[in-house]
Amino acid sequence: MKSIETKQEYLDYVDKKSPNSPILRNCFNAFWVGGLICSIGQLIFDFCQYKGLDDTMSSTVVSIILIGIAALLTALNIFNKIGKFAGAGSLVPITGFANSIVSPAIEYKSEGYVMGVGGKMFTVAGPVLVFGISTSVIVGIITLFFI
Repeated sequence: MKSIETKQEYLDYVDKKSPNSPILRNCFNAFWVGGLICSIGQLIFDFCQYKGLDDTMSSTVVSIILIGIAALLTALNIFNKIGKFAGAGSLVPITGFANSIVSPAIEYKSEGYVMGVGGKMFTVAGPVLVFGISTSVIVGIITLFFI
């Protein structure tokens, strides 16, 4: 291999070796997958309202269902494939937040539930998300039993 002596030669070498990114196709995939996720959420929302729930309760149900689906797909290693295909289209909605919590939890499970699962969830997704979701689940369970 020939030695690279100037900055321009290096840039030419990098351009030659770097794969071309299909920007338009990537944008299109992100757009339609993100739109599909949001459309699924809208369908769930409309169904909840059809069943008589108000806007606030319908929004809560949509969030819980989308988070649950994303967590399940992450556990089955399907969400990562969707993410590679759709890019930000799958990561921007609430499903991306669920994925960012579940992925490290699964990856570091072998290190134990406290230092592995709990510790890594806090470093990747941030304590606000973990505490918010955990508190919502606990309050929901308490409400179920006492109200």
